[in-house]
Amino acid sequence: MKIKSLETIELRIPYSVGAEAQTSTWGGKDWSTADALLVRIETTEGVVGWGEAFGYTIIPGTKAVLESMIRPLCEGQTVEDIKTFMDDLQKKLHIFGRGGPVIYGLSGVDIALWDILGKTTKTSISDMLGESKQQQIPTYASLVRFGDPSAVRESVKKCVDQGFRHIKLHEIDYECIVAARDVAGDDIAIMLDVNCPWSEDQAIEMAKKLQSVNPSWLEEPVWPPEDHQALARIKTKGGIPVAAGENAATLTQYRTLFESNSVDIVQPSPIKTGGISTLKEVFALADQFSVRVVPHSFYEGPGLLAAIHAVASMSSDPLVEWRFFDCEAHVYGDDIVPSNGYLRLPEGPGLGRDPLEEIIARYKAE
Repeated sequence: MKIKSLETIELRIPYSVGAEAQTSTWGGKDWSTADALLVRIETTEGVVGWGEAFGYTIIPGTKAVLESMIRPLCEGQTVEDIKTFMDDLQKKLHIFGRGGPVIYGLSGVDIALWDILGKTTKTSISDMLGESKQQQIPTYASLVRFGDPSAVRESVKKCVDQGFRHIKLHEIDYECIVAARDVAGDDIAIMLDVNCPWSEDQAIEMAKKLQSVNPSWLEEPVWPPEDHQALARIKTKGGIPVAAGENAATLTQYRTLFESNSVDIVQPSPIKTGGISTLKEVFALADQFSVRVVPHSFYEGPGLLAAIHAVASMSSDPLVEWRFFDCEAHVYGDDIVPSNGYLRLPEGPGLGRDPLEEIIARYKAE
């Protein structure tokens, strides 16, 4: 494939969560819209591929890197092998950081190239990654942080009423977590993502206290997130499975995570860690260390589809994250929305769906 053009498209879609949320926890300001940065690549033969680059309040930085640094390195280039091409881009850009907006932007390019390859060969990405084992993928509802037990109860009840059997909280207050378990009962899996708030000793103490709630995993319990040795000790002493990896950026970082025996569950994000190419490598490496892979996918665009395809073809214990927002509209309309706690693997070549033109036209940021 020869790349003719690379375009970035920012979407801002209004949403609600039914109560006052603490979204300022992520990025320092409250979110009024669910923002996404799409990457559109067109080949000289007219094939269009869609990717997604992280995202939310970092969009101005990611967009600037894509347009000023990555696009000039892509347009006019012939891609004979996606991994080789992406490795070359990483080498050229490595002095600007091995994470953050550079890797976020490259992730969007990688996903779009996989989409083009699938469309060109008339093959779904899941089939390119391996034989698809699942058509219906178990999905967990991922809530925002409320910091209020009554709001947690209300949201968890909505999840259960909609058929979700797995629910993830972002609460750090013990009473809020207990409130979720009280509503969900013992048969619903409760996961807990606390976003790196505690020291090692605090995390171990909280993990022991949380055993009574029986969370399926405790995610990113310690600051800083790259303190893998602390994660390993929390995993050993806390008595709860530990999850991490959303903020790792390269395969080398994941290897370090595994070699330090830091996690039971690893959570690579397709739009933060290098796209589908890195996701494929993380699955293979995690298998060598007997670590379960549950990708981070707190979004609804091509990054979510990448996670669905990867899990469908490479996971023996599949589970996909669904952002539990009441959005005014969805990137793919009602085609990619959970039903009774399951997301269906998209049929068709590449990612299987393109963002709807009417959604782009309506919600594109000016």
